[in-house]
Amino acid sequence: MAKTANSLTRLALHKFKKNLWGVLSFYFILLCALIAVFAYVLAADNSTNANQMHLSIHSMSPGFSVKMLKIPDEVEEKNNKLKQFFYGKTAVGEEIPIADYTFKKEELTVELFTREGLETIHRAFNLSENFPENLTPKEIEEEFIYQKKFLLGTDKYGRDFLSRILIGTRISLSIGFIAVLISLIIGISLGALAGFYGGKVDHFIMWLINVTWSIPTLLLVIAMTLALGKGFWQVFIAVGLTMWVEVARVVRGQVMSVKELQYVTAARALGYKNLRIITQHILPNVMAPVIVISAANFAAAILVESGLSFLGIGAQPPIPSWGAMIKEHYSYIILGKAYLAIIPGLAIMSLVLAFMLIGNALRDALDVKT
Repeated sequence: MAKTANSLTRLALHKFKKNLWGVLSFYFILLCALIAVFAYVLAADNSTNANQMHLSIHSMSPGFSVKMLKIPDEVEEKNNKLKQFFYGKTAVGEEIPIADYTFKKEELTVELFTREGLETIHRAFNLSENFPENLTPKEIEEEFIYQKKFLLGTDKYGRDFLSRILIGTRISLSIGFIAVLISLIIGISLGALAGFYGGKVDHFIMWLINVTWSIPTLLLVIAMTLALGKGFWQVFIAVGLTMWVEVARVVRGQVMSVKELQYVTAARALGYKNLRIITQHILPNVMAPVIVISAANFAAAILVESGLSFLGIGAQPPIPSWGAMIKEHYSYIILGKAYLAIIPGLAIMSLVLAFMLIGNALRDALDVKT
């Protein structure tokens, strides 16, 4: 039995490798997962949620470069490295875009960056008060004054757009993973119970499925979000609780079709308990269509979260959700900076497309009939 399962797995893997779009989608999703994990390492702005604002350089074009003066924060040195890896720096000091600077005795005078046609503004900083002690002007210049480049420009608040796109990858993959996990736990449990026991148990679970199925998904998610409150985790739970229905229906049908087969009858004859028969004998043999549905649900969860964030009831600012980024910048489409809305839109589209393609490839590889 183990050898047969092994050979079937190898056959499915071989068929999957022959699907070019499936393989490319797998590597793209793997790349996005790595970006999500190392988001704060890759991001130029590694503050929490990449939320360093510089209003004087808002809506700058890709490739924009400016000189920055950094005023260190006393708390910055106390940042926990592990916490910083996952959540970014909570204290990063103040960054000030400047056009020029001069040192005069114990003072640093800077000319703030301003757009063409605006009045020049100067600002003075006391060296002993604003910088670590015993640093010479040259050491301050080398450590705290540097050129900063914004590869994708800045958003309407002057934040690094590329950094927010990178960290937004984590939000989208997280919502997909947690929503699918919740839907699998609920859907597989209820579907297996309904299919295996039948009778009143099946009637009740099917009634629950039909009621949930009759309510539009987005409307149900909005209602749950409003009930649970706006926020990051509330959206995850709300989306997950609306996606279990399809999983439950498929698992129920699969369990009903295999529960009378010989290996299940043999397990019953050996005196195995129902829980063991379901978990160790039936479910492992009906998981192929569930895997395919999970890929589709992953894509759907990303779309639902983006839609909720666009409506303002998903992940709340300053969390860099791709849907919220489109909402913030959709008016720029007619103002000559359409890329501020198009780039996060393309990010959503490419990730959703990758999950749909890998779902199709898995369906072909596992030979699932739908």
